[in-house]
Amino acid sequence: MTYWMLKGREMANCNCEYGCNCQFGGLPDKGGCQAVFAMDIEQGYHGETDLSGLKIAGAFRWPGPIHEGHGEAAAFVDERATEEQRKALLTIMTGGDTDPFATVFAVFSAMVETFHEPQFVPIEFDVDVEERTGRLRIDGKVEMDGVPIKSIVSGEPIRAQIRLEGGFEYEVAEVGSGVSRSISPVPFAHNDSYAQFAHLHLDSHGIVQA
Repeated sequence: MTYWMLKGREMANCNCEYGCNCQFGGLPDKGGCQAVFAMDIEQGYHGETDLSGLKIAGAFRWPGPIHEGHGEAAAFVDERATEEQRKALLTIMTGGDTDPFATVFAVFSAMVETFHEPQFVPIEFDVDVEERTGRLRIDGKVEMDGVPIKSIVSGEPIRAQIRLEGGFEYEVAEVGSGVSRSISPVPFAHNDSYAQFAHLHLDSHGIVQA
């Protein structure tokens, strides 16, 4: 197994209500799951291949709870990546060179039966974890926006966090509100639903403890 490590910032937006039952071992509140994910890799490598400064994204859809499988996924990789970097990132994103179910990539890929052809495209992605804001644009493919949740009484931003021990994606996630439109090849859309913003630090064995 070739050892890898990724450290960076992510935003993800699914169709669940704020909080997302799946974060606590529950079932998706809409019956099925559809989600968009993006990550800005600040530091990273796969063996001798440097992955720092690249961006990745994905669109996912499951007809029921994720653990029941039958999912569909599309992976998007920064067009600036070299051939070796592309291979390395796709290996990581599909659960390769990773302990079983140790990372969100490994878990999601194990529950997907339809992988669309990976696409190497320009990825516009900016995220501020602490401010709970983010914006993803992949032309003709995926759009995602994130903002803080606003109080229905005062209109002021509400700050909420999820802290998970023994998880496979993050230690702490900021919770916000998101809007996503996946155009191709996994079409779906949702509005004003659960969004998470987090600093990720993952490797072949799972979360790298702070």
